Amino acid sequence: MPEQTEAQVVLRLDQITKTFGALTANNAVSLALHKGEVIALLGENGAGKTTLMNILFGQYTADSGTVEVFGKPLPPGNPRAALEAGVGMVHQHFTLAENMTVLENVALGTQGLGAWRFDARAARARILALSSDFKLAVDPDARVGTLTVGERQRVEILKALYREARILILDEPTAVLTPQETDDLFETLRKAVALGLSIIFISHKLHEVMAISNRVVILRHGKVVHEGPIGETDKRDLAARMVGSEVSAPKVEPGTPGPAMLSLKAVSTPDRGAAPGLKALDLDLFAGQITGLAGVSGNGQAALADLIGGMQGPSAGALHLKGIAPQGWSPRTAVHAGIARIPEDRHKTGTIADFDLTENAILERYTDAPFSYKGWMYWRAAQDFARSVIERYDVRCPGPGTRIRLLSGGNMQKLILGRVLEGAPEIILANQPVRGLDIGAVNYVHSQLLAARDRGAAVLLISEDLDEIMALSDVIHVISEGRLSPPFARGTMSPTELGVWMAGQGFEEMAHAS
Repeated sequence: MPEQTEAQVVLRLDQITKTFGALTANNAVSLALHKGEVIALLGENGAGKTTLMNILFGQYTADSGTVEVFGKPLPPGNPRAALEAGVGMVHQHFTLAENMTVLENVALGTQGLGAWRFDARAARARILALSSDFKLAVDPDARVGTLTVGERQRVEILKALYREARILILDEPTAVLTPQETDDLFETLRKAVALGLSIIFISHKLHEVMAISNRVVILRHGKVVHEGPIGETDKRDLAARMVGSEVSAPKVEPGTPGPAMLSLKAVSTPDRGAAPGLKALDLDLFAGQITGLAGVSGNGQAALADLIGGMQGPSAGALHLKGIAPQGWSPRTAVHAGIARIPEDRHKTGTIADFDLTENAILERYTDAPFSYKGWMYWRAAQDFARSVIERYDVRCPGPGTRIRLLSGGNMQKLILGRVLEGAPEIILANQPVRGLDIGAVNYVHSQLLAARDRGAAVLLISEDLDEIMALSDVIHVISEGRLSPPFARGTMSPTELGVWMAGQGFEEMAHAS
């Protein structure tokens, strides 16, 4: 980008401070963003990144400090004022109405109450033009509920561009995208920046930060601890500055497999709309082993997770736990059988937003000792358990009575991980376990999964991050359109070879060979 000058400053945050009770989320934070620049805003989970951006976008009001956009003060606590000033925000969790079309979602709220009528033809033409200009291919008339995750991400960006955003905040934009979808997004962002858009990019994926950013700002415990050009640093340096010390991945030794804890034999489940069910799938999860499941999003991972978690039973085939077919397969049966789950969606299926941390910590064990007896709840035991999880898993929060919706996504994930692993489960369903976590937390989660494996747990690791699958798994399966590949031993397959199976070609070759 060209040399920065004061005249090119499009956004200035000056001495922003925000507290939530005893928790200081932002402590005198200042930064400036220039025209055509991408700033990476980094920090551990709970460092204050999302809070700072919510203040900029008007969803929170700062206790002190000021925000200027294009040289003019921005009224605090007013999202409409932020939108009108040219600030757009793509949230970590999409804010789309699934029963409405792309066109309706993009245009929603862009006309005042006094508007005579909505010109759908003009809106469709503008969306198509933006789609073409920025390579955001999406059908304006498609229902959002039918779109892939990557397509929904495009709709969120289109919403911002449709409102003529000149400053775009992207909060973990690639957390739910495949590598190919991420490449497409970055191509779009580079084109937008070349046309003058300025971007604040929040991510925990440091290789992406290095690829897309011009400058980096790092927060730790709510304060700015580093600011500088991206070309003067590297991933290792960024990770160390984020957590305040050197960061290293856990050493992975081969597991020692024991008996089969869960077996699926020729299991099938029904398709759900466009989402495929399982197709005569065979799978064995062994004690003392991490089984990795690789695949492009939407190829049956959700169906398999729901099956193992007791959300649905097989329509054909058989499920066995330690060689025995359970009666009346249900979530309760799965929990009592020693299956613990780290769900894919921590908001929808992992937590209850208005419950506090104590209630969420015992969510799947509240009928068990020591938390209850004959219908009586022992809240002191529950609170003690929540405190131990908060301390052991570094959940950044004011205390066990905090509503979980007030936590960052990464800290929610750490609470879920703690409640799962502290129960010493025999089978762990880890579905996207490190999505949205900082590098230090990622390494901690991986070390805990390895420790659980070494204690004898059978772990199923479902991830769209091929590097994570290859780093942790003792054996790897690939799922494509509900079909499961044979098991591949650790180190026997390259990413390219696994990619052939992920694209479905390996299944076709296997079918021809047989």
